[in-house]
Amino acid sequence: MGSEQVPWNEGRRQFLARAGVATLGIGATGLLGGRALAAPAAQAGDVGVIQTALALEHEGIAAYQIAGKSGLLSPATLKLALLFLGHHEAHRDSLAALVGKAGGKPVEPKTDSQYISDLNLGVLKSENDVVALATRLERGAASAYIGQITALKDPALARLFAEISADEAIHWTTLNNAAGTPIPESAYVFA
Repeated sequence: MGSEQVPWNEGRRQFLARAGVATLGIGATGLLGGRALAAPAAQAGDVGVIQTALALEHEGIAAYQIAGKSGLLSPATLKLALLFLGHHEAHRDSLAALVGKAGGKPVEPKTDSQYISDLNLGVLKSENDVVALATRLERGAASAYIGQITALKDPALARLFAEISADEAIHWTTLNNAAGTPIPESAYVFA
């Protein structure tokens, strides 16, 4: 998607609203139900992996916060963005707690101006631009979590990363479908 204005039809807006409710149910089950918060203390070798994931969550939070304040989002899209922001905040809190339990100091977020520069947020001119960016970030996050699972020593922590990866994949799929973009064949790993 470029910066051209492509109006979203009402069907997509309704899809976003319904998808947000469905995602809340799925995300709340995993995050608010305590599974993520009940993860064990990290083993020493896992702390670096957790810190990297925490930095990724900080980035996602900043992207959703900055985009949410941009005035570019319709009410339905903003509602979904705020929902996904809440999921990323829950992921952040879980990961930061694990670093703390392991005796470390959780990595701090960058400044908004750093994220605006790093993520090229200054070029966002439309809702479609914001959705395209969020879609790209969510896909990257899902891939990053999946890619780190085998690096983790603690099986319960690997499970937590798998659960968070599933959240990120749901975010990506929701945004991808809302934008009307076909799911790429490479996403069908088991096909």
